[in-house]
Amino acid sequence: MVDVISVPAGGAAAERQYARVLSPGTVTVAYSSKTGTCGGYASRLRDSIAEEIAGSNWGRRRTVQLLRVEELDWWDELVNDEDAEQDGNNKGTTASSPSSAPVLLLVLPTWTGGTLPPESSVLLENLREIATDWRVAPEPLRSSDPGRQLKVAAFGMGSSAYDASTVGRPAKDAFASLVGKLGARPLVGKKVVSKTAGGRKGKSLMVGDAEVGDAGEVYEKWAEGVMASIFPEEEKKSRKASKESETTTCGDGKNESDCACKSESKPKNDDAGCCSAEKQSDEETDSLSADEDDGYDSSDDIVDLEDMGDIMKSQHSSKSKEPVEMVTPRQAKALKKEGYKLIGTHSAVKLCRWTKHQLRGRGGCYKHTHYGITSYQCMEATPSLACANKCVFCWRHHKNPVGREWRWKTDDPAMIVEEAVNTHVDMIRETRGIPGIRMDRWEEAHTVRHCALSLVGEPIMYPRINELLEELHDRDISTFLVTNGQHPKAIEDLIPITQLYVSVDASNPESLEAVDRPLFSDAWDRLKSSLSCLRRKGQRTVARLTVVKGWNSDDLGGYARLVALGRCSLVDVK
Repeated sequence: MVDVISVPAGGAAAERQYARVLSPGTVTVAYSSKTGTCGGYASRLRDSIAEEIAGSNWGRRRTVQLLRVEELDWWDELVNDEDAEQDGNNKGTTASSPSSAPVLLLVLPTWTGGTLPPESSVLLENLREIATDWRVAPEPLRSSDPGRQLKVAAFGMGSSAYDASTVGRPAKDAFASLVGKLGARPLVGKKVVSKTAGGRKGKSLMVGDAEVGDAGEVYEKWAEGVMASIFPEEEKKSRKASKESETTTCGDGKNESDCACKSESKPKNDDAGCCSAEKQSDEETDSLSADEDDGYDSSDDIVDLEDMGDIMKSQHSSKSKEPVEMVTPRQAKALKKEGYKLIGTHSAVKLCRWTKHQLRGRGGCYKHTHYGITSYQCMEATPSLACANKCVFCWRHHKNPVGREWRWKTDDPAMIVEEAVNTHVDMIRETRGIPGIRMDRWEEAHTVRHCALSLVGEPIMYPRINELLEELHDRDISTFLVTNGQHPKAIEDLIPITQLYVSVDASNPESLEAVDRPLFSDAWDRLKSSLSCLRRKGQRTVARLTVVKGWNSDDLGGYARLVALGRCSLVDVK
């Protein structure tokens, strides 16, 4: 039987709605999530465990719970566990089953500077306090009762585009504290082998790198090791059933049932043929037992993880000095699924919904309302899918690459413009069958008159941006370019265009870090420098304020000071 528990944010603080982390028979999936990625992984893991328990002949009641790390008082969970102590007193000296040992599974992101998001920092703070408090006995989580020995596994998420040395640091630090200092044991045994990773050993601690693009694969490998370790008996039964369904032979060609080594009268020895080989195989595939990890060095998993990280980095970097293509096959697949039409190796176009709206005789976008452009003759494009920010409000779902500077192959600007216009016109042609299309506008839409360089990524990162703008101007196409203000030198060098926007997403440095999640450590200074450049451009400029309630809607005076710094012609608030 299985009890599945999920506590909504703020629910546990008012009244305990969940089992103790140290309660026997409890599997706790604790996570932190800012963009939803880690939350999604944690939810999938909880569901997989609950489904496995419900569908197996698991004779004991198990509790599987999904909790945010900030909802827990980790002192109470790991040290002041009065309920568990009372249960232990009732049991006397009888040791409980290893299969009922409590399990803690952590799924943690990497935030600014290699930390957890501010609201989740309580986890690492409490673990450090417990480990250094003189009132707490050494290794308080170590237990002689295998049914009460806490076992831990951790999965970390991060991006080496920020800082390769901080990727997965919260997960590493939490795992090192729990296992290396507080006496918990690693969940995934040294004999657990991953089927999806070429037969390599599973690990209790693993990290996915969003920049490398293999986070999903790393998570699956980690989760596979977790599942095999929580359900070792079921795994073993499954393997035995599979073997028994096959007919095998000994070295002399006889079936196993007729083999002399099956006879009870024959002494067992190392040369017993297939039977001893089967026994050895079963032993090798057993998961971590209660006493198997005696003398375990907590650095085992951490060292292996670092080695894996080096391998990931070496795979990500090209062996030659030739620049690589910006978009990986996986990123290209995700972008195409979102409706982007990729141009060359780093550009894209997409048909704007306002274009389709106005083709049907409906309203246009704000540029039509404010500046009089025809939305159905506007092409939305970008010469750079990469960006230096990972904004929390980004509607592109972070499927595009990120980077501080241009490090990829560079396509010819004339080719980008030619292919972009042709692709855009092809998409216009495809709208002919949409009900309500006005044919006069549909015919006019085949001639592109405006280009919004704001589709996705940071267009100003493209090193030949001025040449691309000139190609557009030569075609009598007006240009509206939006930049996130992280490349002031590129803004200063930009040729005059129809309208230049700088995104102002925060009114102070702290808010900018939280909202934009910039790769640059000096993002605030870069934003102010970019705004200062606007006053010297001698053209129409816009401060675009993206205001999100609860994130960056306070300190209106700060926004006013930034707008004044740029002496912007216009202010857009969205």
